[in-house]
Amino acid sequence: MGFFEKIKSGLARTKQNMTVSMNNMFASFTGENEEFFDELEETLILADAGVETATGAVERLREVTKQRGLRGGEEVRAALTEIMTEMLCVGEQSLRMEGKPAVILMVGVNGVGKTTTIGKLATRFGAEGKKILLCAGDTFRAAAAEQLGIWAQRSGADIVRHEEGSDPAAVVFDSIAAAKARGKDLVIIDTAGRLHNKQNLMNELAKIRRIISRELPDVSVETLLVLDATTGQNGLLQAKSFKEAADLTGVVLTKLDGTAKGGIVFAIAQELELPVKFVGVGEQQDDLMPFEAQAFVEELLQ
Repeated sequence: MGFFEKIKSGLARTKQNMTVSMNNMFASFTGENEEFFDELEETLILADAGVETATGAVERLREVTKQRGLRGGEEVRAALTEIMTEMLCVGEQSLRMEGKPAVILMVGVNGVGKTTTIGKLATRFGAEGKKILLCAGDTFRAAAAEQLGIWAQRSGADIVRHEEGSDPAAVVFDSIAAAKARGKDLVIIDTAGRLHNKQNLMNELAKIRRIISRELPDVSVETLLVLDATTGQNGLLQAKSFKEAADLTGVVLTKLDGTAKGGIVFAIAQELELPVKFVGVGEQQDDLMPFEAQAFVEELLQ
C-alpha cells in the first residue's frame, strides 16, 4: 500500500470533522462571500492547524481568489490545496544520509512511540540494504534497552547498550566507535524522554550532540523529534522546547490514524519551520511512511 492509500486511511478521523463542512462551503462559494472565508478559517482551527496557520492560509486564499478572479468552488479548492502544500514545504523533506556512519538522533517525551519509531526506521533502512546499529541511549526508563533490543532482533540491526542508569553520552560514544569498527552505514540513537521542561534532560541532549560532532565531524546528523499527533497543540509546546535544546532537523508524527486533529502538521511546519519527514499511520512495521506534502493536502481537502 502506497503513501496515498495509507494517508487516506490515517486521515479518516480528521476528515470526519472537515469533509461535510468543506464540501458545503466550496459548493456555496460565490466569489463575494466573506462568510466562506470565516467558516474556512474556523474549520482549519478546529482541525488543530493553529490560529496563525489558519489565518495565514485564508488570507493568502483571499489574495489568490481576487488576483485570479476565481468564481467556482472547485477552483478555490484547488487554490487552497496549492497554498497549503506550499505551507508544508519547509526545510529539507528527505533525510540526509551523507557520510558513514550517518546518524539519526531521536528525541521526544515518553509515550510518543519513539522506540517503536526507531525500530520501524531500522526495518525500513535494513530492507534497503543498509547496515544499522541501534544505540540504547535511554538509560533512565526501565526496560527501554530491552524494548530496543527486540526491535534490533526484528530488523537485523546491531545494538549497543549499557546498564540501566549509565551515562547516555558514554553509550553514544561506544556506539559510534562500534559503528566505525563494524563498517555500519547508519547509527540510530534513542534518548531519554522525561519531561521536556527538565533542564538536565536538555543539557544531556546538548552533551550527546557535542560527542557526535567530535567523533563524526563529516557525516550527516538528523535530529528528529517524535510527536504524538493525538496531543495536538500540546505537542507543539514540546517541540518548541526541544528545538531550543536539540537543533532539530525534522519531525516524525506518530498516531496520525488515531486523531481528528491532523491539521497539527501545518502548525508544525509554519510555527516551528521544521519539515515533517515521516508519519505513522498504523501499528504495522511498514506503517511509518516518508511524508509527502501534496498527497497529504489533497487527501485532506478533497
